[in-house]
Amino acid sequence: MNKKKIYISLILAISLIIIGFFIFSTDSETKNTSTTDIPSEEVTAIETIEVEEEKKDDAHETQPSKAPAKQKVNKNEIISDIIPIEDYGDSTSIGRGMVPFYNALGKREELGRPIRIAVFGDSFIEADILTGDFREMLQSEFGGCGVGFVSITSKTNSYRPTIHHNFNGWNSYAYTDKDKKNHDRQKIGISGYYFETQGGASVKLSGVNKYAAQLDTCERVTFFLKNQTPIELGVKVNNGERSAIHINRSNHLQAKSIDGRIATVDFEVQKADSMATFYGIAMDGKDGVTVDNYSMRGSSGLFLCTVPITFLEEFNNIRPYDLIILQYGLNVLSNKTTNYRGYEQKMISAVERLKASFPQSGILIMSIGDRAYKNPQTQKMESSLPHINALLECQRNIARTTGVAFWNVFEAMGGDGGMVKMVNSKPALANKDYTHINFNGGRFIAGQLFNALVDGIPSE
Repeated sequence: MNKKKIYISLILAISLIIIGFFIFSTDSETKNTSTTDIPSEEVTAIETIEVEEEKKDDAHETQPSKAPAKQKVNKNEIISDIIPIEDYGDSTSIGRGMVPFYNALGKREELGRPIRIAVFGDSFIEADILTGDFREMLQSEFGGCGVGFVSITSKTNSYRPTIHHNFNGWNSYAYTDKDKKNHDRQKIGISGYYFETQGGASVKLSGVNKYAAQLDTCERVTFFLKNQTPIELGVKVNNGERSAIHINRSNHLQAKSIDGRIATVDFEVQKADSMATFYGIAMDGKDGVTVDNYSMRGSSGLFLCTVPITFLEEFNNIRPYDLIILQYGLNVLSNKTTNYRGYEQKMISAVERLKASFPQSGILIMSIGDRAYKNPQTQKMESSLPHINALLECQRNIARTTGVAFWNVFEAMGGDGGMVKMVNSKPALANKDYTHINFNGGRFIAGQLFNALVDGIPSE
């Protein structure tokens, strides 16, 4: 009997161990799943606005989700009225708000080139969120084709739905990189990046037709670079035979263009030295509208104070803009301060540099949007209204001081509580970090911006 009791006890103990193991495994899987599904809040806000360098923390940035099939957005759930553009260029007689863009729009058939818009921003427009739909709306209304400027490499190329982008063999440098020991600030380009190779690197762009119209083909491809010694490029167009392109040395920015009905272009650097610097490729129409997305994760826009003025002027000679849009704020907003005077002064300097370098261009500042934080007492997501209002007024004052235009994204998102509404909307218009919009939200805000822009066109 004693032996029998011992056997029974052993069997019960083993059974309990096995049951406990399965309970622990299931519980662990559940915990891991919930941790993955709920993104952490972004913590990249600049706490001390006076800092010279811009902060960057990839670990807390939300990766853009792959673009979904286009869904109908119920705009009435958020806002239905047009949020007008406030043009301080008109009110100050400086004329550097929307007037240059509207003038170009009125004579677009005489320009002999596309009307060009540059959108500088942070992760709010990463992977062509918002700008992809804004581009499509403009091209559908005013003509044009192609995705515009694309950097040589990109961390979001697999997420961007408006271009197929493949690359290999490049050394890339960004203004926001934490380790800047090997950086040469004099090489930073208009996008905040530059790229190097001593040969063998390649970059391939292919048009698309699923997410937006007018992007499957373009009429002109342009390659931007600086080279103080001759280099050799090989290029394949529409997957044809590779042709050789010889580029002579120059101390200035160069642009090499290829015309035709182009769906795919594949560049290979066959010969170059360490002095050659590469910037990007543009796919454009010969008329209509082009929209360039210059997004940089972690940026507050202060890098625009450091891009060499000679580069900006040379770029303008090659690729003049009619409207420059500045979308920043995610990496500036903090729920610990309402004093943004240091940032305001630096961005005023940045806007003045852009005005000097692109003298024909209008400038539009997009404000910070809504953003929500968890209230530790109620455990509910709430807007940090005093801090948002302080930064919003800072950005409006930048526009007022420099005599450019201003558009209130916070109001376009529905004002106080707009971010929470966008997250809870069906379909969702923003991510559950309560900081970043998604592609649906980008389409919604793009529509608001497009409506405001068209609403401001002067009547004849």
